[in-house]
Amino acid sequence: MTTPSAAPVDVLLVEDDPGDELMTREAFEDNKIRNNLHVVRDGEEALDFLYRRGEYEGVPRPDLILLDLNLPKYDGRQVLEKVKSDPDLQDIPVVVLTTSAAEEDILRSYKLHANAYVTKPVDLDQFIAAVRQIDDFFVQVVRLPRRQS
Repeated sequence: MTTPSAAPVDVLLVEDDPGDELMTREAFEDNKIRNNLHVVRDGEEALDFLYRRGEYEGVPRPDLILLDLNLPKYDGRQVLEKVKSDPDLQDIPVVVLTTSAAEEDILRSYKLHANAYVTKPVDLDQFIAAVRQIDDFFVQVVRLPRRQS
């Protein structure tokens, strides 16, 4: 949750599952999170958003990315690798938010410089709590780099 004096943070959710998107939106709404949630549904759209191409021309630069690994077109690993290898994007914190608890996915995500890895809880209340904790940490606890769009 943002404090009343804090500016809202732009969060890019990269998620192809409509149910998980809905739960994330509910978590933001239920917890009165004032952040701006932008949603794209595959890796190609994520890169278009980040590079402000096509229909995403003029969108704000995200302050935080919530990234699913298993996506159509480009998977989350490819998006993560691209973000963290680009000097203009690499300082954006990326939280992998995925159903996979596989050790190889966790290890590879951190080797690709993910800032955090969270396995999505199946239970709605636990999912909402996880999203709130991500928001609390990345918006309230740590200082994010702020750039002009």
